[in-house]
Parts: sequence; C-alpha cells; structure tokens
Amino acid sequence: INPHHHSQGKMKLSILLLVVAIVCTAIQAEVEKSRVLVVTDEASTKHTHSIFFRSLRDRGYDLKFVQAESGSIPLRKYGDSLYDHVLLFAPKLDGPISTEDLHNFVEAGGNVLIAANTGASATIREMAKGLGADFAEPTTAVIDHLHFDHSDFDGHHTVIIADNYAHDAIIKSQSPVLFKGIGHDVRESYLNQKIISAAGSAYSGRVDGKAAAPKLLGAKNTLISIVQARNGARVVVSGSVAFFSDAFFNAQVQKDTKGQTVKSGNEEVATELTKWLMGERGQLRYSSVQHYQVKDGATPSQYKVKDDMKYSIHIEELVNGKWQPYKADDVQLEFIMMDPEVRTNLTHDGSGTFSTVFQIPDLMGIYHLKVDYRRPGYTPILSSTRAAVRPFRHDEYDRFISSAYPYYASAFSMLAGLFVFSVVFLYHQEDTRKIQ
Repeated sequence: INPHHHSQGKMKLSILLLVVAIVCTAIQAEVEKSRVLVVTDEASTKHTHSIFFRSLRDRGYDLKFVQAESGSIPLRKYGDSLYDHVLLFAPKLDGPISTEDLHNFVEAGGNVLIAANTGASATIREMAKGLGADFAEPTTAVIDHLHFDHSDFDGHHTVIIADNYAHDAIIKSQSPVLFKGIGHDVRESYLNQKIISAAGSAYSGRVDGKAAAPKLLGAKNTLISIVQARNGARVVVSGSVAFFSDAFFNAQVQKDTKGQTVKSGNEEVATELTKWLMGERGQLRYSSVQHYQVKDGATPSQYKVKDDMKYSIHIEELVNGKWQPYKADDVQLEFIMMDPEVRTNLTHDGSGTFSTVFQIPDLMGIYHLKVDYRRPGYTPILSSTRAAVRPFRHDEYDRFISSAYPYYASAFSMLAGLFVFSVVFLYHQEDTRKIQ
C-alpha cells in the first residue's frame, strides 16, 4: 500500500468527519431553539386549543405537554435551560414551577407566555407581578356592557370585544378580538408595553354576585401586555386562556344587534404574538462598526482634538426568517467620556448602514462611541467602541490666532512708534545759531 495514498485517505476521512460534526452541531442548535414546554391544568386544553398548538408545530416547534398536577417541573438543569420557551396555560398552577424558577428562566434568556383567567392562583399572580403585570382581584373579570359579544347578551357581559391596540410595531392586526378573563395593570416602564386594552366603558367586576368597588376602570384594564427584558428575553401576559381557544379562533364577532358579524382576529393576533415571543419578529443585530478620520479615511491609534470623524454601523432586522436592512430615523450615537460630549442622529442609506460625521470636541481623553438603541418590540442594540483623543502637538497649533489680531496690531504699532521716535531723536538737531 502506498503510504502517500494512505495519508490522503486519512485526511479525506478527517475532513468528512469534521463536516459531518459541523452539520450535526448546526442542526442540533436549530432544533434546540424550538424546544417548547406547555403546562396545562387539564389534558383537554390540548384539544380545546388545538389550532393554536398546531400552528406552532407547523412553524417547526417541538411541543412537550405537561400537566401542572404531575409534580415538579424543572426548567433548568446543571445551569442550562431545558427549554427555549415556556407556555403556561395553567391558571391554577401552584407548586410545580415556583416564581423563582420562572424568573431565573427569564434571566437566562428564556421566553414565557402566561395565560390566566378569573381563577388565577397566587403563584400565577406572583409570577406576573414580578414581571410588571399586576392582575385584578380574584374572582373578578373584565366586564363591558357596551362592547360585548352578543352571544353573551343574557350573561354577565364578560365576553367582550376589544380592538384597542397599543403598538403596531408588535401587532399589525386591527381586527376585533374576543376576550374572556381577568384584566391587569401594567407597570410604568420602558420594558413593559400594553398590547390590547379594554374600552373606556369596561371595568373589572366580581362575577360571583358580591358587590365591590372596581379598581381597574376603562383602558386601565390591560388584556394583553408584553415584557422585553434587558437580556433579550420576552414575556407575554394574557388575562385569558380562552383567547387562544379554538372556539374564539373560529368565532364570528357580533358587535351590534343588527346581526352583522366578522371573523374574530384572535388567531391572527395569537400568531403575531407568538412570532414576536419566540424571536421570529422584532430581532435586530448589528455588525461592521467603523470609525475613521474624514480627511484620509484612516483609523489612527489616537485622534486629534477638532478632527472630523465619521462613524458607521450596519443594522439588520429579521423579517420572515431572513435578515434585511433595518430602516429607522431614531438611531443615535453618543460620544462619551464621563458624560456625552456629542449626541447626534445616525442617517441610514437604505441598505442598513447608519452613519454620521461630527467634529471631535476640544477635550483630550478616552472616549466611547456608544449606540444604545432600545425600542418597544425590538431586541436592544448596545455597541460601544473606544477611541483615544490627544491634544495638539507644539508644532500643530496655528501660528496666528485671529482673535489676537488687535494685540498683534498694538505690538507692531509700538514698534513703529519706537522706530519713528528713534529716527526723530537721533537725527533731529536744533539750530543753535538762532538761540545765540
């Protein structure tokens, strides 16, 4: 056997094994991104919400169903998350997953959907409150005697019709949806955003017949809200499990007594919510961060004060599974030492590149070129690049300063006066004959 051919065969085999390992790793990473844990109170939820769960499977997600009564449900093991997304369709949850476990899961980058109803347990309430959503009192429901579905005409008017959308960056739909459940108040924070609120005529009232003053009135009743965590994790809080049910997906919304109906927007809204929740929408990434001198296009180890600098960054958005150039007019750059010395907007060229030109302040030191972009519904972008700025060298200062021209003129006028005085003093002689 020729040793040369033998070594070539071993090399080819090694390369083949390396390629197979890389492909397997990529496939495994892609599969791991789709791990979904669904926690339900009852096994029947899998069938009453079949359209919703089937849509997730059709989009490539691997669903694992667990009942809340099955004992402890671990979310993490040996410091790693066992799932990428957790869907809590268990309003009565109490014990299998603790509030601390859920919050640790979110802090690790996991995404969570919490769906409740009027019988939400203390655990579900505590979980939601820790994420900035405070549910109304137990046994209360959102009631609206004006905007209710007429299938609930003789009931408590708890099947309400809602079309009060807050952010079109997250939900593009404007179709009316059906909601039956509990409202919640949203913490005032840029991390928490309302998605759908009740109408002004709604209130949170008891459905057990006992009188009580409602604490959530009108649009204060948030039906669905979201949380965009600082680490990129996402949370959706809904006060209604029925919102995602087949019955509401297929329902015809009847807003008046004329009998005119339209298909509910529940399925469309639920799809858009889960796309945002699971990172199919609202994802931003950046690359190609550059800064250089305008005069020569070079990036020096140290800039000089009052140099003109150009900064650029490339930002992309995930749209329908593909990265496309991001377009916005509110991306800002800060040139920071202790405090921002320069804050300016970045202009985009339509292909995803944002850039600006500015003059470096007359202050030497170590600066940071920082882009901190946070907008509702989008993953935050934080880019920080360091740049050193030095003062002028002794031979780089201007020889003549325009503001000093009056002093230059006074100095030369003194010299001229001294010259004239010297000439007169030395060469002028009085006529002594006239004196005699």
